[in-house]
Amino acid sequence: MFEHILPLIIIALGVGLLLILIMKLNINTFIALIIVSFVVAVALGMPLDEVVDSIQGGLGDTLGSIALIFGFGAMLGKLVADAGGAQRIAVTLIDKFGEKRIQWAVVTASFIIGIALFFEVGLVLLIPIVFQIAKQLKVPLMYLGIPMTAALSVTHGFLPPHPGPTVIAEQYDANVGMVLIYGIIIAVPTVVIAGPLFTKLAKKLAPDAFNKEGSLTALGGMKTFDDINEAPGFGVSALTALMPVILMAVTTVVELVQEMTGAGSHLFFDIIKIIGQPTTALLISLLIAVYTMGIARKIPMTELMKSAESSIRAISMILLITGAGGALKQVLIDGGVGDSVAALFSGSAMSPLVLSWLIAAVLRIALGSATVAALTTAGLVIPLMQGSDVNVALMVLATGAGSLIASHVNDTGFWIFKEYFDLTMKETFATWTLLETVISVSGLVFVLILSIFV
Repeated sequence: MFEHILPLIIIALGVGLLLILIMKLNINTFIALIIVSFVVAVALGMPLDEVVDSIQGGLGDTLGSIALIFGFGAMLGKLVADAGGAQRIAVTLIDKFGEKRIQWAVVTASFIIGIALFFEVGLVLLIPIVFQIAKQLKVPLMYLGIPMTAALSVTHGFLPPHPGPTVIAEQYDANVGMVLIYGIIIAVPTVVIAGPLFTKLAKKLAPDAFNKEGSLTALGGMKTFDDINEAPGFGVSALTALMPVILMAVTTVVELVQEMTGAGSHLFFDIIKIIGQPTTALLISLLIAVYTMGIARKIPMTELMKSAESSIRAISMILLITGAGGALKQVLIDGGVGDSVAALFSGSAMSPLVLSWLIAAVLRIALGSATVAALTTAGLVIPLMQGSDVNVALMVLATGAGSLIASHVNDTGFWIFKEYFDLTMKETFATWTLLETVISVSGLVFVLILSIFV
């Protein structure tokens, strides 16, 4: 038993070392993450000649999947913001919803965008708009930032076509349509609890995070128009900002139609599929933004490219830190932490729904990646489902809920949230880590309630 617990003890000590390096010794976060990755890899007993490859592989895989998304997304957000599009959207939302209901406006918009876009893509697109709304209303950025990230995180963990729930549904042989229907039923109350309601608690736990002006230096600063009439219209601004959502949503619909009609392979479907990939959708949207936010408004191309370049410079450290978080995650996976967790839960007679949530939760805390935790859980609990009448669609959602819990230093989302909102480690734990835990626990509770009726 001890040999299975030892890797978890090593992870806990590694996290403690990371906190000391960053908070006590003031070492750069990127450097600290790489140091801890080396230390943990050796402590887990990885062959020394494999340590560097594991760290480089984890960093490379993480950056390979998000670098273009972050780059194009940051450029798109910067162009929309500098042209006044984000300010126009902010002013319009304030006018339509009113200042008292602005949190619900942000939650609604984030939920809709989050259904179609990956968490990271939705974040880089919404940050400029949320920042402008906070600036217009003179409210703390975190007052709107928590509801926004809550909605994005819930859709990422519960709803197809996001990779986690989609692939888990395939593993469990669940109907994706039923997963989506049940997922929405569970996601709505979860977002309400983790968004506007949790914000009140977070303000008490981390008041300093709400006292910050939110300069958002990670986006390179933003222009503000004293005369809103100088900014583009709401229609073109919203269309430009939402273009990635539209492209990916259209692709999803076309693929569903192709699947339902049994249509075979065709060049048309191949083209649509490429267009709907996050990287392609963002590149197309960026080119559209160059025209709508720049050329159409007679802004010189040199000025547009300066905005784009400044956005890349601004996110460079975020990319490095995120990549280093991926390196630590890969070390934990290659070090066999997942196998140790599997051994701890072997032979359990617990309810499949609760067991899948618990295993996913432990793997999430140990490994960092929500998607990896969910997929690993699927492989472990499928044998336990034999002979059980458990609803497989709810199994998908229970696993997804568990995979979101307690995001901390080995999860790239932790560092993204920390850097974008300019928080300290303590503030990030009190807001982001606790937020993810609230989402996870709420998700399980609503899965169990729904299981009574279906």
